[in-house]
Amino acid sequence: MSVELSEVGRLTRVLVKHARDAFVSQAVIDQQWQALNFTAPPDYARAVAEYDAFLDVIRTCGTDVACLPSDGRVTLDSIYTRDASVLSSTGAILASMGKQERATEPAVQGDQLKALGWAVAGRIDPPGRLEGGDVVWLDRRTVAVGSGYRTNAEGIRQFEALLGNSIEELLTVPLPHWRGPTDVMHLMSLVSPVDDDLAVVYSPLLTVTFREQLVRRGVTLVEVPDEEFETMGTNVLALAPRVCVMVKGNPRTRSALEKAGAMVYEYEGREISLKGGGGPTCLTRPLTRSG
Repeated sequence: MSVELSEVGRLTRVLVKHARDAFVSQAVIDQQWQALNFTAPPDYARAVAEYDAFLDVIRTCGTDVACLPSDGRVTLDSIYTRDASVLSSTGAILASMGKQERATEPAVQGDQLKALGWAVAGRIDPPGRLEGGDVVWLDRRTVAVGSGYRTNAEGIRQFEALLGNSIEELLTVPLPHWRGPTDVMHLMSLVSPVDDDLAVVYSPLLTVTFREQLVRRGVTLVEVPDEEFETMGTNVLALAPRVCVMVKGNPRTRSALEKAGAMVYEYEGREISLKGGGGPTCLTRPLTRSG
């Protein structure tokens, strides 16, 4: 099954895991949230309601939504479906998680992808580490990969080998220490493409080299202010070119996007995003996009 390697084409099919299936119950949340470094325990009922509203937004552009089932082999973090796999031109590449508590997710997601008719093209093997939140397609033949606590040089080497001649360039982007290995710091924490020539960025934590590469590619940068970085202003999911969804509570970033010609949808993400450190890009594993 072929896939359009883009972060901004119209999202035609997406893989998600509903909060009711990832969080299971309030009792499960209460057992796991601290060990997984959530900032507070999500409220189960509110999380389910937030997720229903989030899916309503995702379906706005006619996106077909495939939902993963509950599975006792994974944790609350499995709600963030982006990280356990990466889609390539030949199928899914299963990740190798930098967060040890998520180690079982790639194999479980791989089984579920196969059940949906997707081929597994390969996997990243330890000591290699690679998480999907660190992988950003800049165009069909160019991919940027963040190198930090969740993705390492060996994981990137294996990923590039699996992609083979399907790409022309892989850009390795060093990520900052920020708050250390227990925090969530992916490349998509710092940059979210919204169109081929538009991206939301948090420049204070970007390398000069990568930021300059974006500018050279003709990308207009929507700069997230400091106070909206903490509320995931940088984490924006493109539903189609210049049509996107973001966590509610980032008015300056939303205004800047709208001034750049984007249509912006919002969702309430207190329970499903802010407490677990995963915005709309993290909540979704895009499967197919159209040009």
